[in-house]
Amino acid sequence: MENNRRSFLKFAGISAVGLSSLSLLDVFGTGKAVASTGQSAEGIYKNEDNALTAQRWGMVVDTRKLTEEICSDMEKACHQIHNVPEFEEKRHEIKWIWETEYKHAFPEKQDEFLTERLKELPIPVFCNHCANPPCVQACPTQATFQRKDGIVLMDFHRCIGCRFCMAACPYGSRSFNFRDPRPAIKDENPKFPTRMKGVVEKCNFCAERLAVGQAPACVEASEGALIFGDLANPDSEVRALLKENYAIRRKQNLGSNPSVYYLV
Repeated sequence: MENNRRSFLKFAGISAVGLSSLSLLDVFGTGKAVASTGQSAEGIYKNEDNALTAQRWGMVVDTRKLTEEICSDMEKACHQIHNVPEFEEKRHEIKWIWETEYKHAFPEKQDEFLTERLKELPIPVFCNHCANPPCVQACPTQATFQRKDGIVLMDFHRCIGCRFCMAACPYGSRSFNFRDPRPAIKDENPKFPTRMKGVVEKCNFCAERLAVGQAPACVEASEGALIFGDLANPDSEVRALLKENYAIRRKQNLGSNPSVYYLV
């Protein structure tokens, strides 16, 4: 019991001072240190002169334009650019964007007379980049943080693998690298850092692309089904769509205030 207590206090102390080079496994003497290679968060997301900027980035998903093929193209585009590994074992799966059924995306909006279109429709889901992100509050090392423009990012160097953020996220938008992901990356993108075993990762709204004036990869591959823009700008395309159409958000009753809207 005393050994367990000392181990816990040791972990708590390390978390408090933010020593990001250690994983939770390493603290308890059962694993190796976890540190991502590649650029730091500051380097990846440093804005250039032609950067796309907003007060609060958000996304509108027009479900009326979605097909299985489009959803597949969006996932491939996102995962290739961000070096997301492909594991055959479901329990090791890493997902930044994936499709699910309406009943799983919106469990609180079920209806026995729900239109067949929505019942059979593939719904793309990803990080909601909430205005009040519970994952940020749960992270003990500030590896998960929120920018002024609302994007919730991860600094892979600082992640200690505690998975508190995963427990806090109500959307299942985060994945944990139980295995070294690098051997499972088919076509590595040298412009984006790879991760290591023991690190959490998720959608970043393509902040590294916004920094150089490019739209998110999934938006470019969506054939108009995804619309990205400034929710704080009343003259933006996303605001115009929300003004003219009925939209829903995932689990909005929880108070996290997600920044992804779905037109149904």
